Amino acid sequence: MKNHLLRSTALLGSALLLSACASFRVSNEIPPPVREALGKAGMPDSALAAVALPLDARDSGLRLQPQRPMSPASTMKLVTTIVALDKLGPNWRGRTELLADAAVQGDVLAGPLYLRGAADADLDWGELQAMLRKVREQGLRVIQGGLVVDRTLFRPARFDTGQPPFDEQPEFQYNVIPDALYLNGAMLDFHLQADGERVTARVGPSWSGLAVDASALGLNDKACKDWEDGWKIPRVSADGKTAILQGAFPKNCSQKPELNVHERQAVTAAAVRQLWRELGGEIAAGDVEGATPAGARVLAAHRSRPLTEVLRGMMKSSDNPLTRLIYLSVGAQAATPEETTFAAADRAVRSWFAEHGIATEGLVLENGSGLSRIERISPAQMAALLLAANDGKWLPELQQALPVAGYDGTMARRLKDSPAAQRARLKTGTLRDAVALAGFVPDSQGRMWIVAAMVNDEKAAAKGRPVLDALIDWLARR
Repeated sequence: MKNHLLRSTALLGSALLLSACASFRVSNEIPPPVREALGKAGMPDSALAAVALPLDARDSGLRLQPQRPMSPASTMKLVTTIVALDKLGPNWRGRTELLADAAVQGDVLAGPLYLRGAADADLDWGELQAMLRKVREQGLRVIQGGLVVDRTLFRPARFDTGQPPFDEQPEFQYNVIPDALYLNGAMLDFHLQADGERVTARVGPSWSGLAVDASALGLNDKACKDWEDGWKIPRVSADGKTAILQGAFPKNCSQKPELNVHERQAVTAAAVRQLWRELGGEIAAGDVEGATPAGARVLAAHRSRPLTEVLRGMMKSSDNPLTRLIYLSVGAQAATPEETTFAAADRAVRSWFAEHGIATEGLVLENGSGLSRIERISPAQMAALLLAANDGKWLPELQQALPVAGYDGTMARRLKDSPAAQRARLKTGTLRDAVALAGFVPDSQGRMWIVAAMVNDEKAAAKGRPVLDALIDWLARR
């Protein structure tokens, strides 16, 4: 009996060892639940590319078209986040300053007031008012030289001008192309109200001189929740101060969208002037964009939250403009006098990849956010990026920023019934022809896996998510 027990124990141990070895082999086969999800979605096997590997056996795991450059959608934000943590540092902060270089006589500044932006992600109306109040409390009342807005941290200073729209809704928040003065995220609140006969509209804050013309906005019988169905891209007047609404809006409907329509220089000037007047000050005519002279003295300043805190919103909410702002900040730090900021950011990312032994063949960068038709990265490159982050200094800072499956951010409603829920930390990505997931997934034994998976297909946005969720669930149950 004793020999029988010993023999059975040895056989069981051998079986467990063989099972463990099998789990660490490289597989090029699509897991059955993932293949089933692909079949239900009506997409071919070739639509999926993925790498999944356990941290304690990195040469094993799953490899499906690992070297194929894919559209990563917003998982590209991982590139910007990881490189920014290394290049800028987790305590990096954006900054906004009010400066002067002219003499002050009594309460009169004999020159312009300079408003200089340096990628401050938290500069809103309240913070702008607080800065102006600090200047006013120093005794300054009259500004004789008007206002100069300095956006020159990035080159060119206005990437947003002349750019073709990404899609049919360039005025919505996700499409904002930021500049160095990221005032209120370049957004204004619009208040739209329709009865059975006409639409009225106003903008908030109601900065003096800014207006909304809703006379060309017709009415339709759509449900209020479907108000965007009849919406057309608004126009802006030649002076940038009037938004001209177009299309049709539902009868008896009220909506309060945030929109980027007015010319941002006009908005900035209107806000500064009105706030300064409310503080009892006077400012002469003249609003221009330009550089602050060397040696100008700082009158008031505001700093954003540290990068690690900014990253939470950027990653969990998949904020495209905020990601672009950080990507450009990486470029601004690295730029030579001859480079555009985007070119410098591209070079900085590729340099980081080279420093960590990651190939860049097939890597295509445009704005670092994934809101792009041309950005590409392979699952192998994405997995290598995550491995480098795992082995680097700032892993906790990265992980706290990632959405948690079934719990928060863009993963709040996904994988709720999976063992991955509240355990896997994953960045999502969605475009009309691409969906993706990338991040960290613990399996049933607590072994941590890195996964980078992308589906590129014309049906991806509508049917691709279940394929990726099936892969994460399969990993979590191993």
